[in-house]
Amino acid sequence: MCKYYSASMDWDRIRIFLAVARSGQILGAARNLGLNHATVGRQLTALEEDLGSQLVERQTSGCMLTPAGEMLLASAEKVESELLQVGNRLTGTTESLNGTVRVGAPDGLGNYFLSRTLGALATQHPDLTIQLVPLPRTFSLSRREADIVVTLDRPKQGKLIVRKLTDYSLSVYASGSYLARHGAIQGPDDLDGHLFVTHVEDFVYSRALDYAAELGKRMRRHYECGSVVAQMEAVRAGHGIGILHDYAALQYPELCRLLPELRFTRTYWLMSHPDTHDTRRVGEVYAHITDAVRQAKSNFVLA
Repeated sequence: MCKYYSASMDWDRIRIFLAVARSGQILGAARNLGLNHATVGRQLTALEEDLGSQLVERQTSGCMLTPAGEMLLASAEKVESELLQVGNRLTGTTESLNGTVRVGAPDGLGNYFLSRTLGALATQHPDLTIQLVPLPRTFSLSRREADIVVTLDRPKQGKLIVRKLTDYSLSVYASGSYLARHGAIQGPDDLDGHLFVTHVEDFVYSRALDYAAELGKRMRRHYECGSVVAQMEAVRAGHGIGILHDYAALQYPELCRLLPELRFTRTYWLMSHPDTHDTRRVGEVYAHITDAVRQAKSNFVLA
């Protein structure tokens, strides 16, 4: 049985344990903490020796928490939460904006909108580090994978602060060069025989990404890409026809919007964790994202 957690326990080792529990592997934890993986392994072993209990099962595929590890994780996260809240109160009146804020976002919004707007914020605050992680995946706030998350689905459970960021639309596009070679697209029937630039079904992580099914049945020739950026570049290069985010496509004059009746509307949700939401650095980034989206509202949903 894992010994009772006490204030005398080495918090640095607990912090390393939390990183291993959240990443599911020692190498990933080391990368997130900026430490050598051997150091992480030694500190984890030392913590287990201090407690007299095995916390993780180390396997070739990663680390699995033991029952004792699950017990310690719950207690350690409560302590971490209390420390964060105390830190918020102590630093809430500090004038300078410093520290690190990680933002997880879908690759479309991250690469074609947030990369610029958060870059502008970073230039204003030299002591603030913003980590933008624009990937086609979901992020866990409870596991501290990010401080702020933009998601395609509104969470139905969990202790989170959630607000609607914006609706956004997607439309069918081709490049001008592609249409010059293959002819104009006047109606849905004209799509037959064209190459459909779309996503890889195995990588779909949200039901909100089901908009390609309708065209996929009509256009049987597919070029499937694992990211929004790859789809955008393939369409821009004139290789086929694809469904693209309107706010992203507006940035490229060589793209032509086709068949406006085939428009798809989805929603972005903005989330943060109650433990860090009220910190100045997280609050500033959170407000900057909402303000930037509000100012660009007309580009997110096209008629």
